[in-house]
Amino acid sequence: RTSALVKAKEKAEESDNLKTAFLANLSHEIRTPMNGILGFAELLKNEDLTKGNKDKYVSLIEQSGDRMLRLIQDLVDISKIESNQIEIIPEKTNLNSLMEKIYNFFKPQVDAKGIKLTLIKGLSNNESQIIVDKIKLEQILSNIINNAIKFTKEGRIDLSYSLSDKMLYFKIKDTGIGIPKQKEKIIFERFGQAENYKYSGTEGSGLGLSISKAFIELMGGDIWVESEQGQGAEFTFTIPYNPVDKEINKEQNRSEFVFPNDITILIAEDDEVSYFYLERILSNYNCKIIHARNGLEAVQFFNENPEIGIILMDLKMTGMDGISATSEIRKISTRVAILAQTAYASDGDQQKALDAGCNDYIIKPINKELLVEKIVKLLRMRNS
Repeated sequence: RTSALVKAKEKAEESDNLKTAFLANLSHEIRTPMNGILGFAELLKNEDLTKGNKDKYVSLIEQSGDRMLRLIQDLVDISKIESNQIEIIPEKTNLNSLMEKIYNFFKPQVDAKGIKLTLIKGLSNNESQIIVDKIKLEQILSNIINNAIKFTKEGRIDLSYSLSDKMLYFKIKDTGIGIPKQKEKIIFERFGQAENYKYSGTEGSGLGLSISKAFIELMGGDIWVESEQGQGAEFTFTIPYNPVDKEINKEQNRSEFVFPNDITILIAEDDEVSYFYLERILSNYNCKIIHARNGLEAVQFFNENPEIGIILMDLKMTGMDGISATSEIRKISTRVAILAQTAYASDGDQQKALDAGCNDYIIKPINKELLVEKIVKLLRMRNS
């Protein structure tokens, strides 16, 4: 009994030390990108700034913003995992296309380090049409590949997948610094990487692998690593293979589509900065824009302007929110296309939007190319 108490005490102290290290690392991870954002924003005020320096500063602000966003997403994910609020949202996915997308995204980073990146696809395009939570699978692969890039200074990173016994096996193998045997299990624990990240000189919250492990287990799979310190590491994870019976129709390239001259878009958004950003994006296309500052105005303006073809509906607005406004608009028309825009990362909130009558959703911060792609898709659906 005394031995058990001693072990419990040691485990509790170890957990406290890891959480302390994690919080120290978290402070560093917040302050570093904020230093870049605020610092270069201040430098942009210099009236004598050359165009070259201006473009460089804007690029560095964007990079720092992306880094901050990844940190926030990790914290949201780990919070939802701890409170058992993670949901799996399966959808039709072309696995080969997803793997190519990930490969093309990381290729420039790998090339910049002088590392070779390879991709081996284990199924034909027809066989790779599967049902899976595409967003979480992409996040899992990105987390593991990010780590491989961080800890590989030379050599190669090999990305592959194969099918065996109705399970998909994904492998990410690198020639990096490797993992000590005693650390192979702890790296998948919630705060297990915090101490390593504190002194490693690499950026990141240290939560990526624990988040990935939780997602994989929820999807019905498993993850493990084989490594030798100084000789690289090979991460393997599995998920069930759920094929789609019929091939997914390929959409036309969005660049071939031009907005109709008579299209009217209603933007329901109570944040002026967010509205201005959307208005600037859409000003490059042939469309009329109407601005509603809350859900009540959105319903009213839709009643007064029957020519409205698509609505960008913010879910969280003062007064009547976007969910309620969507429900009211659906009582008037089932034809108008509604794209929910939300800052919430919860799968449950996204499902509520779809249940209320939204055709699709986009998560803030909004990527302009993805926004146009989704609008094009909804307009095609509306006109079909």
